[in-house]
Amino acid sequence: MVKITKKGQKAWVTFSVIPNDGESVAVCGEWSDWEDEPMKVKKSGEFYVTKVLPLESEYQFGYRINGDRWECDNELERVLSPFGSHNALLKL
Repeated sequence: MVKITKKGQKAWVTFSVIPNDGESVAVCGEWSDWEDEPMKVKKSGEFYVTKVLPLESEYQFGYRINGDRWECDNELERVLSPFGSHNALLKL
């Protein structure tokens, strides 16, 4: 799930996911050249992280579960990646 709060020319974007069997989750996206960004975990098992990104932008991203499984956000549009999998598309 993605929650977007717009302020001025920026957006505070909170990414959250509850994996079925995740011990670690990282968000990876175009904004960071696809580098893994570890997510924090709540007691409920939900992983989350908040990023500040510029408005009027689009980014592809996904979640890396346990270092090897790739998942997309179920609530956003999906696009085909060059690797034959799918990425979520975030439009700000």
